[in-house]
Amino acid sequence: MLQIRAVLGTLGPPASVADHHLARDLALTGLVRTDGRSLIAKRLLVVKAEEPIQLAQLLTKPAHSIINQASDSRLRLDAGSINADGFGVGWYSTDKDETTPGPCVFREPRPLADSARSITPAWSNQNLHRIADKIKSSLVFAHVRAHPWTYANLVWMHNGCITDFHRIKRRLQNDLSDEFFAVPQGNTDSEWAFACFLEQLSKLVDPRTATIPHAILRQAMLDTVQLLTKYTKEAGASDPSLMNFCISDGTSVVATRYITSATEEAASLFFSTGSTFEEYEPGAFKMNKTDKREKIVLIASEPLTFERADWVEIPSQSCIVITPRNNLLRFPIVNEFFQPAVNAHRTDGFARAKGYRWERPQAVEVK
Repeated sequence: MLQIRAVLGTLGPPASVADHHLARDLALTGLVRTDGRSLIAKRLLVVKAEEPIQLAQLLTKPAHSIINQASDSRLRLDAGSINADGFGVGWYSTDKDETTPGPCVFREPRPLADSARSITPAWSNQNLHRIADKIKSSLVFAHVRAHPWTYANLVWMHNGCITDFHRIKRRLQNDLSDEFFAVPQGNTDSEWAFACFLEQLSKLVDPRTATIPHAILRQAMLDTVQLLTKYTKEAGASDPSLMNFCISDGTSVVATRYITSATEEAASLFFSTGSTFEEYEPGAFKMNKTDKREKIVLIASEPLTFERADWVEIPSQSCIVITPRNNLLRFPIVNEFFQPAVNAHRTDGFARAKGYRWERPQAVEVK
């Protein structure tokens, strides 16, 4: 596994008149609030394509890329919150001569005192921009926070929170084998959820297997979600838990949009499919559809483009699979929190208050 550590760097000038015009345009499309504050605090992005795509096409060039979503410094018209708590990118090499197995990882170094925060925000890191301009991959994981994590050929990330995790952590750890207990390097709920997933996966297949059928990955993911649901319920968690998980072995992807509530919406999650993801003018991208087959699939907490028709919201309590042939499958997560209707009775107040809910506000003219 290749791991690249970033160094401090500053990129780009202060916000200009053009930046303010961009902020105005974003507000008019409803992608940024008129006060400039971000609509969602934490984000993830998964990209799987038939042909390798340059990381810059996904991370830095789109005006509303996941990196730019994290920083309102160029987009905000007024003071607003920004997410400078770290970033990470994982990808699988397209180099057939690659001798080191497993995914590559670029992650900002984090202070030892807080394993969930990093020193340099993504938008001002020169190394990230340089690497994004040079590297191509057909499978990319990106996260605004210090994800993803890896084990053997697997890459994992989480958008959400396991409520009152401290109340279930010891129980979760006691259920882990020594091998997977040693996987987390920090104390975050996301890392220990990954260890929990590996434990469930090991009951079905050796997690070190190079290629794992997506049906097995999906079953291990569902087992993980159900086990964490059981833990939090029996611990009497005060609020719902948000479990948007993503896992890949380099050939397929499994993701969830899930909340331990029958009345609240989960953290937002969207998908977009098509033939190519292309730039039609500087900073503006769209999903082109020239074929019935999906040649590229994007899963994101927040849409990367301003084209409303490009994106479909994934219902809460769903498990999404991207197969090796880029077919997109959706399976309901059926338990006590599942609603057969299309989430008609759910509200989004909890996820929005926690910063995990993206929604398009009513467009208001900005002068």
